Amino acid sequence: MTDLQLPRHARYDYSPITERKDYSWPGGKRLAFCITTNVEVYAYGKGRGHDNAKHGEPQTQRNYSWRDYGNRIGIWRLFDLAEELQMPLAHNANSLLYEHAPQIMHRIRARGDEIVGHGRTNSENLHDFRWEADEARVIREVTDTFARHEGRPPRGWMGAGTYENAWTPDLLKEAGYTYLMDWPFDDQPVWMRTRSGPILSVPYPAELNDSPQIIHRQHTGREFCEMLVDEFEEMVEQSAKYPLVCNLSIHPFVFGYPFRLRPLRKALQHCFANRFMDRVWKCTPGDIADYCYTLKAGIIPIHVREVNSGMRLKTSLSRIRTKGVMMTNIAR
Repeated sequence: MTDLQLPRHARYDYSPITERKDYSWPGGKRLAFCITTNVEVYAYGKGRGHDNAKHGEPQTQRNYSWRDYGNRIGIWRLFDLAEELQMPLAHNANSLLYEHAPQIMHRIRARGDEIVGHGRTNSENLHDFRWEADEARVIREVTDTFARHEGRPPRGWMGAGTYENAWTPDLLKEAGYTYLMDWPFDDQPVWMRTRSGPILSVPYPAELNDSPQIIHRQHTGREFCEMLVDEFEEMVEQSAKYPLVCNLSIHPFVFGYPFRLRPLRKALQHCFANRFMDRVWKCTPGDIADYCYTLKAGIIPIHVREVNSGMRLKTSLSRIRTKGVMMTNIAR
C-alpha cells in the first residue's frame, strides 16, 4: 500500500464499461453519431486564437483572416454538406456571433440545428476568469444572449478551448444547463456531480477533432478522414455490445476549405453506406441528453448516493421541456 495520495476530483467515479447496464438509443439504435461544428468569433490582433502556420504565434491579420474564412465561407459549405447527407448538426457557438455574423445564426435556426453554449468569444476562455462570481456573470451573459435571440437558452455547454475552473460544472448546473461536453473521459453519457445535483456529461472528442489533429499534430485532411472512418467502423461494430456515442468535432476554418471538404464528404458517404447503418442514430448531443433524462435512474452511470430518490433528475428534466415538447428530432 503506497502512501502517495494523488490529487483527485469528486465529479464522477470509476466505472468500467463492462460493468454497466445495457440500453439502446431510440428505435433500438446502438451508435449515436453527431457532428458538432465550432463557430467562433475572434478579436482582431488581441486575445487568444490558433495560428495556421506556427504554434505560439501572436495575433496578426493573417491568423485573424484565416479564422474569419470559416465564418465567411467554411460554415456555409458545411451547411450544404449536412443537407447533402441529411445530417443534423450541433454548433458550439460563441454568443457574439449575433453581432458579428448574424446570418450564421439565422441559418442554424432555419435548419433546426442545436446551439451549444460556447462562451462569448474564443479570444477568451474560462481560465481568464479567476473569480467564481466573474465566471458566473459571463455564463449568465452568454445564456441570456442565446435565450433572447432563440426564445430559449441552450441545453448544453462546451467551453472555449474546453477549459473549466474547479467550480464550472456547478455554475453550469445552476444556470440551467442539462449537459456539458468539457470532459472527454468516456464513450457513453455519464452523470457528474455538482453541488446542486447531477449534470450529464455527453461524450465530446479530444481525438476525433480537427483542432488537435490538424492544427496541433499537423495531420492532413485525408489522414483525419481515415481516422473518422476507422473510428466509425470500429464503434458501429462494438455498439452491438454497448450503446456508444461517436461525436465528430470540426471547425469551419479547417474543414471549410475545399481540399479538406472533399475527403470529408467521401469519408462520411463511406460511413453512411456501412452494412451496420441500421444501428446508427443521426442526432445531436442535445438529443442524446434529452433521451438520457427519460431513462430510469441507475441506467446511466451515477454514484449510489445520487440514485436513491431520482428527484434531482426529474427537476432537471422539467427544465428542458419547451412548449410541451420534451425531445426534439428524436426520430433521426
